[in-house]
Amino acid sequence: MEWTCEAPRDNVFAAFTEKEQLEAWWGPEGWETMIKTFEFQPGGVWHYCMRCVDPAQGDFYGMESWGKAIFRHIDSPNTYSHADYFSDASGAISEHLPGSENVTTFLDLGETTLIVFESTYETEAAVQEVLGMGMKEGFTSQLYRLDRLLTKR
Repeated sequence: MEWTCEAPRDNVFAAFTEKEQLEAWWGPEGWETMIKTFEFQPGGVWHYCMRCVDPAQGDFYGMESWGKAIFRHIDSPNTYSHADYFSDASGAISEHLPGSENVTTFLDLGETTLIVFESTYETEAAVQEVLGMGMKEGFTSQLYRLDRLLTKR
């Protein structure tokens, strides 16, 4: 997936790699994110909870979704990679939901930044499972939230 932000690369990279900024936009519309652990370094852990706070989202209202990432490689402000998993509140990785390996690249286009997201799953069935859970729509929604955050800055 690719996304263009109307902001310089350093600002966009910071929005992905600074805890306070990440909490302000990560998660789909109507959800809030609380980061329990954020260690932006190779081998570091990012453990977070997204919680639906929008009553208009029906059965999703009040739902929590925990995630855990482990950073693999960092080349600031160009790229970073991480493993991404569903987890529980204690940080235990789900054995029932698929994980992925991800590379996020930030291309400097002057006053704009092209972000390239690459995710690899073990099987096509795993890809279909996360797509069926609304991952594409949720991720797109949060990128619009990122755009609004960057516009404010």
